[in-house]
Amino acid sequence: MLKNIDPLLTPALLRELAAMGHGDFIAICDANFPAYSVAADKPLIHLPGCGTIAVLRAILSVLPLDTFDGSPVHRMEQVGHPEVLADIQREAIDTVFARLDPVPHVAGLDRFAYYAQARGACVVVLTGETMPYGNFLLRKGVL
Repeated sequence: MLKNIDPLLTPALLRELAAMGHGDFIAICDANFPAYSVAADKPLIHLPGCGTIAVLRAILSVLPLDTFDGSPVHRMEQVGHPEVLADIQREAIDTVFARLDPVPHVAGLDRFAYYAQARGACVVVLTGETMPYGNFLLRKGVL
């Protein structure tokens, strides 16, 4: 047991976060995401019953974001409506990312560009989130 560590940060997830380097990506995905095929050759952390917001809060409690070049956070855009934020995305932007210092820009990626980026992530976290478009990519920064 560790002090001051969110219980959603399992030993396997902590290991993967610690192994990531500056500029590496982690994919946080909802329950509808094809995580097993996207993460075929990389670690897949399954957190059933955990929503995207709780998982983002837990991960961002220990993971610095890369603020040096472009957006350190990407979201999957809605098919046919790339400018519209899904409810879960708006909640994440308003309650999680808005509390970071500095506040990161959250950029959109179309569905297939998101899949391609997620295939290049160091680790994929599959949440139990049932709201659609609860998919984010975070780029690790430095301390």
